[in-house]
Amino acid sequence: MSEEKKILWLLDAYALIYRAHFAFSQNQMINSKGLNTSAIYGFTTTLFEVLSNHKPTHIAVVFDTSAPTERHIEFPAYKANREETPDDIRKAIPYIKRLIEGFNIPVIYSDGYEADDIIGTLAKKAEKAGYQTYMMTPDKDFGQLVSENIFMYKPARMGNRAEIWGIKEVCERFEISDPLQVIDYLGMTGDAVDNIPGLPGVGDKTAKKFLKAYGSLEGLLANTADLKGKMKEKVEANRELGLLSKKLATIIIDAPVDFDPKSLRKDPLDKQKLEELFAELEFRTLSKRILGEEVSIAPNPSGQIDLFSSATNDTNPEPDAEEEVVLQEMKTIESVKHNYHLVDTAQKRKDLVETLKKANSICFDTETTGLDPLSAELVGIAFSIKKGEAYYVPISENQDEAKKEIQEFKSLFEDESKELIAQNLKYDLAILKKYDIELKGKFFDTMIAHYLLEPDMKHNMDVLSENYLGYRPVSIETLIGKKGKNQGNMRDIAPAEVVEYAGEDADITFQLKEIFEKELVKNEVRKLFDEIEMPLISVLADMELEGINLDTKALAKFSIELGTDIEKLEKKIIELAGTSFNVDSPKQLGDILFNVLKIDEKAKKTKTGQFSTSEDTLSKLADKHEIIPLVLDYRSLKKLKSTYVDSLPELVNPETKRIHTSYMQTVAATGRLSSNNPNLQNIPIRTEKGREIRKAFIPRNENYVLLAADYSQIELRIIAALSKDESMIQSFKNGDDIHAATASKVFEVPLAEVDREMRSKAKMVNFGIIYGISAFGLSQRLGIKRTEAKEIIDSYFEKYPSIKAYMDNSIAFAKEHNYVETIMKRRRYLKDINGRNAIMRGFAERNAINAPIQGSAADIIKIAMINIQKEFRVKKFQSKLLLQVHDELVFDAHKDELEEIKKIIKEKMEHAVDLSVPLTVEMDSAENWLGAH
Repeated sequence: MSEEKKILWLLDAYALIYRAHFAFSQNQMINSKGLNTSAIYGFTTTLFEVLSNHKPTHIAVVFDTSAPTERHIEFPAYKANREETPDDIRKAIPYIKRLIEGFNIPVIYSDGYEADDIIGTLAKKAEKAGYQTYMMTPDKDFGQLVSENIFMYKPARMGNRAEIWGIKEVCERFEISDPLQVIDYLGMTGDAVDNIPGLPGVGDKTAKKFLKAYGSLEGLLANTADLKGKMKEKVEANRELGLLSKKLATIIIDAPVDFDPKSLRKDPLDKQKLEELFAELEFRTLSKRILGEEVSIAPNPSGQIDLFSSATNDTNPEPDAEEEVVLQEMKTIESVKHNYHLVDTAQKRKDLVETLKKANSICFDTETTGLDPLSAELVGIAFSIKKGEAYYVPISENQDEAKKEIQEFKSLFEDESKELIAQNLKYDLAILKKYDIELKGKFFDTMIAHYLLEPDMKHNMDVLSENYLGYRPVSIETLIGKKGKNQGNMRDIAPAEVVEYAGEDADITFQLKEIFEKELVKNEVRKLFDEIEMPLISVLADMELEGINLDTKALAKFSIELGTDIEKLEKKIIELAGTSFNVDSPKQLGDILFNVLKIDEKAKKTKTGQFSTSEDTLSKLADKHEIIPLVLDYRSLKKLKSTYVDSLPELVNPETKRIHTSYMQTVAATGRLSSNNPNLQNIPIRTEKGREIRKAFIPRNENYVLLAADYSQIELRIIAALSKDESMIQSFKNGDDIHAATASKVFEVPLAEVDREMRSKAKMVNFGIIYGISAFGLSQRLGIKRTEAKEIIDSYFEKYPSIKAYMDNSIAFAKEHNYVETIMKRRRYLKDINGRNAIMRGFAERNAINAPIQGSAADIIKIAMINIQKEFRVKKFQSKLLLQVHDELVFDAHKDELEEIKKIIKEKMEHAVDLSVPLTVEMDSAENWLGAH
């Protein structure tokens, strides 16, 4: 009988706790008692993953203590830049220690030594005793400890896989020949996290170059004669600092801790302790995964929903106390029975088509050569119509042959009676359109379905599979390599190897659909899904494929003009400074402004000790010295030039000669669309120079103009309708200037006597109210006293009492139901609405007011887009919908169709929904986007 392999896992407690806490920073988990359980939940899943997937024979969790270490004594600034432990983490620690106790895992710590030192010492002692050790930590410093039997395990983050670093991986990461050189690397570069200074001027690339040339920090210091200029001066002047940094970065491997295999042995967990803890924390789902059953949790009187839990509180009978609980592993392709077929002949394809014809619902997934549908080629298609079963059809590399092969499936894809299921269906639709296939069935996109159910969560398939199916999919990186210039594509892989990966994708998506379709009904968003989000997919795909024309010559000319303006500003700034310096350097600029020119004696500093020169800081000092507005202008023009003027021409597609953005339906929790690659919703409009960029967006040719149609004050109209405020509704019905009408009421003057200043203040209040503006916020925006701002807001609510009632009712509804909803029943979940953290609760309350308004505006324009596109298709117009910029639509309008499409656009936008307030659209056309406003 072979001897049991001895495997020790050492967990860096605080590093993992912090990582878990901040992983949920945008989607914190708060239970019904107001406790932020993010760190506890994340740490629990991490611990469970180790125990279930890696089967350690020995394990320990290592903590730091608050006692100072030798490093603090030698270098008082060591870790001095670290902020105080967040209150939520501090409160989580006792629960995490109870959790570890429940798992029967020893906790190790030693005053005067960091967790790094204890882990390093135990790892080296275990290696001598014949153990293989895994150090679980995200901290790169541990690379120095790696050896033949000691590994770093960098835990997974949502959507990304865990990494195991052995000697090879550490040496590749740092470009060194021996893991011990990590210490030299850190001695040179320093470590901002631990406030280790390093050698000034030496960063990642320089340190790697030095290590290749000299092998160590000492080798560098012995050969400074080889260095030149300022680098030589810096290294020689900071010799002692470099050596101190190396010492601070060296993990101690002889800390006073014993390696006792018996105490580190993995024992069965204590079920009763974990049951009690999970019940207290309200971890239903984790309880089921780890203990095999849900815990019983008392009903929550506040009605708060735990979005990570199942709907039921029922428990299974408790096993005997002595019974050992077997941990349930994450399922994988190796552990689950499946039947994935390779369909690689004409006859097999024919048979598959016949099989698919019999199914009402077909799940499919395209495999391609890239992520850009404009340039990517189809490599294969996977299909699934039954759980655990899938088919993979490889497609010929020869494009003529490929089109013939794909045509065999055309009738299926264009059968309007079929339900077509996919994850990120818009991409598949765009790919197939290139091969003359129009998807005509009823759509079900699992990514968008999950977005409607959990808008604040991630929606990629790997995460959904793990969370809903308890199944870890095959990583694409196992087939084509890691992201980067050396990553291959699916064309490089033999079909026989792709079949498992592709079949699994289709199979998982099919299974997710079965879960999500029930949840959509349960959460009352199935109508929103079917009538808005699914029809919108093809509209967005058409827009993305169409693209928009860009006048690159105009931008090139504008770039030269901006360059001249930037040079003039730089010259003036240096003249005012009285000395030459790098205006782009925040450090040098801060020194000039606050040490040389003495603009602000109480100038704010950053954590690194530099003066803050942020836009917010400088804007407040704009009237203190004439150099400040020049610096702000200089930065504004440089950003304009680099971000837009010089970058946009590089993004023009070489084949279509147009710019193609991507619209995402699953990013903004409010329901708004977002745009990227490039973001065309963010093209400047507020400054004169910024507006020049819009001039470069032009029609297809001389037979077209650009037409822009923009909803007028749609959010104000929506709040009037939602609040049922008769006064505001009547103003809109009368076609009044709503801001002047508001000013007249708030300031109690006749409409004819409202001046520009009054109207401006009323306009700020009107739009500020939508976002829950406070008296302080209004005073800041208007530059008035807070008392005056409060009087304006009080007067506003007095004149529009229904709006105040709407805001109060929205918050009350959110507190009771934990969400708010739009006019189309889109839900925005607000987990912090009943929380104890006043800042987070205040943010949730403002969202409770704003989300139904902003979300309803998003719903309305989506309906309009669907209806307009439908009409355009029926009439087979040459005109095309190109862009959506929140409340605005931009069209390539053929001059012969202009008057007809203007009528259609106006009608479809203004009558997208039936509100008690009229929706109005402002529309114009011109030879460029700017002119169409």
